[in-house]
Amino acid sequence: MLRTVTARITATINSTAELALSVVVADSARRDEEELTISVDGREVRGQEVAGSGDARWHLLAEVPAGQFVLDYRAVVTSGGAAAPLTPGERICYLRPSRYADVDRLGSTARALFPDQREPGSGPGEGRDVALMQAVRDYVAEQTAYVVGSSRVTDGASDTYMARRGVCRDFAHLTIALLRARGIPARMVSAYAPGLQPMDFHAVVEAWVAGAWHVVDPTRLAPRASLVRIATGTDAAETAFLTTHSGDLRFGTLAVTATTDGPLPEDDHTELVQIG
Repeated sequence: MLRTVTARITATINSTAELALSVVVADSARRDEEELTISVDGREVRGQEVAGSGDARWHLLAEVPAGQFVLDYRAVVTSGGAAAPLTPGERICYLRPSRYADVDRLGSTARALFPDQREPGSGPGEGRDVALMQAVRDYVAEQTAYVVGSSRVTDGASDTYMARRGVCRDFAHLTIALLRARGIPARMVSAYAPGLQPMDFHAVVEAWVAGAWHVVDPTRLAPRASLVRIATGTDAAETAFLTTHSGDLRFGTLAVTATTDGPLPEDDHTELVQIG
């Protein structure tokens, strides 16, 4: 499946800034074409591509001058970015509390909502883990309203649990925290998502069940088989598309597109699906 993705970001830089961008597709995503241009007041700005969390390709821009900032990106992708197997170190990382997945605040809630679902004789937890993942996915989808502008950038999973509303990153944080609290490694993936409405960068969850990373999208807003990975990390702190390290930047506009070369795959969000 060919996927064409684009992103355009505009901003006003009021004083010299250092920026980190996570916009290009992950290193594991195979590309036929790719172009990234960054400018300030029409003059090209060159950044340094560095390895980010997972196989993200971050772009670090040091000493960006004041002016009108514009980023344009386009890629034609043949593979969405398959995930490598879970390592022991990653297992520890993706079970711990993190900045936005405050597992320690939701532990007792998760145990009450999702008691152990292992069936007698089902093996070392594999059937239990799939059932738990599906139960958490359904709970977040059914108990949380998708409301644009309803959350703050500082909100974590426990805030979303109390508010019962949010956007894709809030759905993802709550899902991640509940899964980790029940012993399932979980992480956030930022992605291009053909079929997403409204179109934007999308945040989904990968959970380690049945011996592989499988995608969970409690918003159910886009088919998972067409996703293109951008970045992978503990939560939004490691997958944000734009971070200002220093200086003064006022965000302007964001325009994202993601299309396929044929019909979108059907997805009822009940089957096990991997990004690839």
